[in-house]
Amino acid sequence: MSNETLQAVRGMNDILPDEAGLWLWFEEVVRDWLASYGYRNIRMPLVEPTALFCRAIGEVTDIVEKEMYSFEDSLNGDQLTLRPEGTASCVRAVLQHNLLYNAPQRLYYSGPMFRHERPQKGRYRQFHQVGVEALGFAGPDIDAEQIMMCARLWKKLGLTDVTLQINTLGDSACRQRHRAKLIAYFEQNQALLDAEATRRLHSNPLRILDSKNPAMQELIEAAPKLMDELSTEAIDHFAAVQAILTQHGVVFEINPRLVRGLDYYNRTVFEWVTARLGAQGTICAGGRYDGLVEQIGGKPAPAMGFAMGVERLLVLLQEAGMPLPKPSVDVYVVHQGDLAARLASGVAEQLRDDNLRVVLHCGGGSFKSQMKKADASCAVVAVVIGDDEAVANEVSVKPMQGGVQVRVNVQDLTATINKLIKQE
Repeated sequence: MSNETLQAVRGMNDILPDEAGLWLWFEEVVRDWLASYGYRNIRMPLVEPTALFCRAIGEVTDIVEKEMYSFEDSLNGDQLTLRPEGTASCVRAVLQHNLLYNAPQRLYYSGPMFRHERPQKGRYRQFHQVGVEALGFAGPDIDAEQIMMCARLWKKLGLTDVTLQINTLGDSACRQRHRAKLIAYFEQNQALLDAEATRRLHSNPLRILDSKNPAMQELIEAAPKLMDELSTEAIDHFAAVQAILTQHGVVFEINPRLVRGLDYYNRTVFEWVTARLGAQGTICAGGRYDGLVEQIGGKPAPAMGFAMGVERLLVLLQEAGMPLPKPSVDVYVVHQGDLAARLASGVAEQLRDDNLRVVLHCGGGSFKSQMKKADASCAVVAVVIGDDEAVANEVSVKPMQGGVQVRVNVQDLTATINKLIKQE
């Protein structure tokens, strides 16, 4: 067996303690934000039947064709996949547990997703998303609510250079008419298509409109427009979404080429984008998927949802100058001597009982070396205990950012520390 040091899988990254503080802060902001809109948490497995994603996302999408981590269960032969996105899993859970039986649902989830693609800034093979799903709501109000939710979050996070693009994909009949016209148009101009567009021509022609190839932009610009095929109902729904956004001062741009990469979308689709992440500028995207519940095996039910990429958002926050949060420690307990060690252990537990965050020094060392560690911990105060203090059942309390060191009885310790913390 080789003694070579093992490395993480490429594109699947460790989140180290200094950086994890920012993740924890972000997750807390997100939980409060979602609770303010009445969304409840749901947690689904990382592994699902491969058939779920083939049926929900579409067999001819890039995700299913090229990006899924799929494997055969060696014990029973089941075909399984690490989830590449959360909507299909969430809908599967809602149906399996009959959550739509008597009430619509506002749900959210967070956690890792997996796609095999080329790792780049803010885009990894294991990446994290916060997903929001509203099931059982048919009207344009829920579409607008979810878009407005995002606008509120960007404000909470202090993100300013994020813009909103919206579009409508119409209903199934509209898309089928548009699809037929697109295929006929691109077939007439097949010599101008690149290899990727040629591959998609008959399987997923709508995705050709999303091509970034400069040589094809003129051809794409002149392609048949989905807007020309929309039903009155789809047009009215989209107009109502726009009216609500305008009423609330949410600025948007209608992007007729916004199609999204998953087959299950219909009517409203949207993306929040930034110019600060290069080609991977989408930080949050979603839309309506009224046919997915039936597609997965349930009774027809309307639905609307979106997901945001956590890594991309955190990159944006750091590039905007947000510092990494410092460790949250109130007290660092320094001690030397056998009697002091016994008292220090009891003092640390007493302070934790009183809801203070305490690091008890372990591993010995001089007072000087321990105080260096206390300083590095970012604690507000150090509690210093020697054998002399222990005999008297007393400790010394030293403010770490300057101030007078005081010696107090152990029973007065919590009150003394709380007073110093309030002065910070």
